[in-house]
Amino acid sequence: MAAYENFFNAVGLKDWCSAGGDGGGGMTSMADLIAQTDGTTTQGPSLWNWPFPSLDALNKACAAIPPSRDVTQGLEDGFLAIRGGLRAVVDPLTQPLSWALRDMLWIMTNTPWWLMVPILMLITWLVTRSWRLVVFVLVSIAFLAFINHYDAAMQTLAIIFVCAFICVLFGVPIGIAMSRSDRLQRTVIPILDMLQTLPPFVYLIPLIFLFSVTEPKLYGIAIILYAIVPVVRLTDLGIRLVDPDVIEAADAFGMTKRQKLFGVQIPLALPNIMAGVNQTIMMSLAMVVIASLVSAPGLGVLVLRGIRSLELGVGLVAGFGIVIIAILLDRVTKASLARIDTSKSGK
Repeated sequence: MAAYENFFNAVGLKDWCSAGGDGGGGMTSMADLIAQTDGTTTQGPSLWNWPFPSLDALNKACAAIPPSRDVTQGLEDGFLAIRGGLRAVVDPLTQPLSWALRDMLWIMTNTPWWLMVPILMLITWLVTRSWRLVVFVLVSIAFLAFINHYDAAMQTLAIIFVCAFICVLFGVPIGIAMSRSDRLQRTVIPILDMLQTLPPFVYLIPLIFLFSVTEPKLYGIAIILYAIVPVVRLTDLGIRLVDPDVIEAADAFGMTKRQKLFGVQIPLALPNIMAGVNQTIMMSLAMVVIASLVSAPGLGVLVLRGIRSLELGVGLVAGFGIVIIAILLDRVTKASLARIDTSKSGK
């Protein structure tokens, strides 16, 4: 006997439950079959083992109550029902992301190494003005090339460059808008909380059903959604932390809202914004590895190969390459932040 069958009988819902199915809530258990053979009846569970009134437990006693599988199946059917219309709207909007990823991947992998390495060193010098970091970039890339991971490293960097740029492009304006509107902040904060707490693999589930696995936008959207949160939060926080006395002085000089934003608030909030950019880049790198499950190229593919094929050396070497790239990106972004702080203090 199901745990809650007596309850439904007592409240007069026996006929309703019987009308919903076979009245027994699904397949007959082995204990019930043995009891029927012996001519006895099975007893319900003891108080100690009494089940929680979940959908599956109630379904065993009343077939009219759907099991949990019907709920998940209904959610899946509902998503598949709107998939066509949703894709018709989202696909054109996200197609530029696929183009950007394909073009950047082509540029990073087809440019000769003797040209690409100096370009990356030049970018590092322009951002940090540090010869030590320039040498560090050279040594890091040379090491990755020496162990035959140059192409995979360039693919990983290409994806990070595109996705981090888009995160900053959209995240900073969203953070600015949040800092200027308490209502918008209250609306966006729960969305950011959800994006920040969702497990990374969950981002891939709806996207796999929505796009083809061969489309770069599939892993690009997942990386952007996962990595955009820090730059939005820290942009909002940085602008809100600007000293009210400075804002009052700007008002006294008759500055407009736009002049205050670009001439006072953003420059003073730049250290927080750059910290958000740093965290966004780090989270993009973390998601690139996970996105290798849905055809994202780069070092993550080698890590995945090491896991699937139990090739310990391949996985460890690729993982070490990811660590090198993470340290490289972290040092460059932090050095640029330190340079900003130094220039501000010098003024």
